[in-house]
Amino acid sequence: MTKITKMDQKEKFIELRAKEVPYEQITKELSVSKPTLIKWGKELEVEVSNRRALELEMLQEKYYVSKRKRIEFYGEHLNLLNKELEKRDLSELSTEKIIELQMKTISNLKQEEIQIRLKERKSLEDSLMEGIDSTIKEWLA
Repeated sequence: MTKITKMDQKEKFIELRAKEVPYEQITKELSVSKPTLIKWGKELEVEVSNRRALELEMLQEKYYVSKRKRIEFYGEHLNLLNKELEKRDLSELSTEKIIELQMKTISNLKQEEIQIRLKERKSLEDSLMEGIDSTIKEWLA
């Protein structure tokens, strides 16, 4: 049987605290008293924080990949739907339905335009703030 060292216990403690496992559960898993774990928590605060940041980064990467796959999936389906729509004649739709679709399309286009303008405005504001900051630094120098 392999002997578990105090260093092994501390490493496991860092891993579990980074995953926000409560002290009560860690006490049971590591067979270490809660006061000792609290002491380790203070002693190893930086290591736990670094590990937590690493865990979050890994989750973000995982989420990004799945988000990318979802976007690709929806994009492929949208292409299929667009191809099918190109084949169809809209003459069978009622006037009311065509007007409804037209209004939805116009609304979607306006939303896209608003998003683009908001991004442009944010970029311009950021540039202006950088210019103001550098001017103030020059005056103070």
